[in-house]
Amino acid sequence: MRQSFPAKSAFNPDRDIPDLTGQVIIVTGANVGIGYETAKQLLKHNAKVYVGARSEEKATKAIASLKEQTGKEAVFLRLDLADLPSIKSAVEEFTQKETQLHVLFNNGGVMVPPLEQLTSQGYDLQFGTNVLGHFYFTKLLLPTLISTAAASPSKTARVINTGSFASYLRTSVDFNTVKESPARKRLGVQKLYAQSKFGNAIFSTELQRRYGDQGIVSIALNPGNIQSDLQRHLGSFAKTLMDKTILYPTPYGALTQLWAGTTDAGLSLGGKFVVPWARLGPTPAGSDDQAHAKAVWTWLEEQVANV
Repeated sequence: MRQSFPAKSAFNPDRDIPDLTGQVIIVTGANVGIGYETAKQLLKHNAKVYVGARSEEKATKAIASLKEQTGKEAVFLRLDLADLPSIKSAVEEFTQKETQLHVLFNNGGVMVPPLEQLTSQGYDLQFGTNVLGHFYFTKLLLPTLISTAAASPSKTARVINTGSFASYLRTSVDFNTVKESPARKRLGVQKLYAQSKFGNAIFSTELQRRYGDQGIVSIALNPGNIQSDLQRHLGSFAKTLMDKTILYPTPYGALTQLWAGTTDAGLSLGGKFVVPWARLGPTPAGSDDQAHAKAVWTWLEEQVANV
């Protein structure tokens, strides 16, 4: 209940985010919702922000709106997390423009889409986008993140992985359900969503385990129950009920990941799970299971080996 109805945040982004001049940051899914609010605060504090998004039209409108609100202009990065070659192209585009990446916000995602929807390579859309897509994006950006960490005063670079309260609702990944199969259909979209959010958590802890000694600070989080575009696949009755009972305005959703991604406190949170609003929370059961984390990582590596 504390995560669904948290106490007032002690973290105030206007007051507590430091000057980010010189920092290069990517926010996936930054054209809408929590990602948009995250990008807005980063721009207000002078970061150079790349908006990772599939639709150039929507991203262009978001960038124009961000400039109107902040006076700063974000940069569009064409990125379709549901298509592995698109991810590779996005990283190639980014690394042609930048030699540093201080923070990667793996924020974008999809929730409970129609069951028949799959990624371009035939993966469950939720796991393929939320987990596999962000894994591959992060993997390709790791050399830049590691070299940035080595050159930075803090000797760190951060990867902030947006999970959910649903991260607590599964304790393992069933590899029989991540592509089209009878087992996937039996699991259903709600449990597939929870599995993908658990996947965010276990990926985050394994990333920290593997690369923490090279300066990577990997943090997973529950942003809270937030009004956003993420609920677009819910029925109108369910969405209206949630809006009136448990959902907070969209800017609240950026609080916890901004705290993790920009403050000195966040530097000590590698491998942890943080919760609303901007505080350390319990680690989802199973996400620190090293044997299973290794199996998940190995599976993810195998899926992108020949892209």
